[in-house]
Amino acid sequence: MKTNGPWAWMLAARPKTLSGAVAPVLVGTSAAYADHHFLWQPTVLCLLFALLMQVTANLVNDYVDFTNKRDQQDRIGPKRACAQGWITPRAMRIGILIFTILSCLAGLPLVIWGGWWMIGIGLLCVVFCYLYSTVLSELGLGDLLVLVFFGIVPVCATYYIQASTVTLGVLLYSLAMGLATDALLIVNNYRDINQDAANGKRTLAVALGGRLTLWLYLLVGVLALALSLWVLLPCGKRVQLLLLAIYLLLHLRNCYQMKVINAGPELNRVLGATGLSILVFAVTLSLTIII
Repeated sequence: MKTNGPWAWMLAARPKTLSGAVAPVLVGTSAAYADHHFLWQPTVLCLLFALLMQVTANLVNDYVDFTNKRDQQDRIGPKRACAQGWITPRAMRIGILIFTILSCLAGLPLVIWGGWWMIGIGLLCVVFCYLYSTVLSELGLGDLLVLVFFGIVPVCATYYIQASTVTLGVLLYSLAMGLATDALLIVNNYRDINQDAANGKRTLAVALGGRLTLWLYLLVGVLALALSLWVLLPCGKRVQLLLLAIYLLLHLRNCYQMKVINAGPELNRVLGATGLSILVFAVTLSLTIII
């Protein structure tokens, strides 16, 4: 496959992973709306910052894996832009810089609603965006970063910017969102477990082994649902909670497919299905919160 121009950059941005950026902002905004604090301007900026930061992280990962010679021709995951020659390393470095700047420009106005400490939050997002691919993913800390930066930080920050506070319920929603999103990293590392082990990349999947990683995938989805129920059941939203059953069914199906496929490029289908189920979780949770 040969490609160039805008299409190459679109592939490098990994659109299937962008649901992980949209989902926590959606949940945080829904909680703010339910508590009568909704503001559309910071919501749009939070969403834009999250999307641009996610693309930046994907470009950094593409570049770092190429320079560290992790993306070889026998790669079973989706093809990467630098490794395939679609984007030169120099162009990728420029692209990373541009998207980093765009992310900061999108996030900077949030100080109007959230205060100057929003700058600190934004800088942490940028720093760990770079550290993930260069250092932390090799130490098995990727799952913790997902929990923090795809759950706690975006959900709580989105809510705080609109409500000027963070409730216990919002914190539990953020943990639930982080756990649900971690399923995307788990299936990615499950697919690459043999290659990562051979390349000395010690992900949590490599440390646990395939069998326990499969159980971990199942567990994060169940825990995400349990945390949501913890908040919503006392609110008397028993009928609305049926919406979340859609996510549970999708998650169980994905887990079953992981077990059946076990290894190989066919697991990329589960990766895409997991991205969809994360978005379904965010939408059904958000609807349950606001109905």
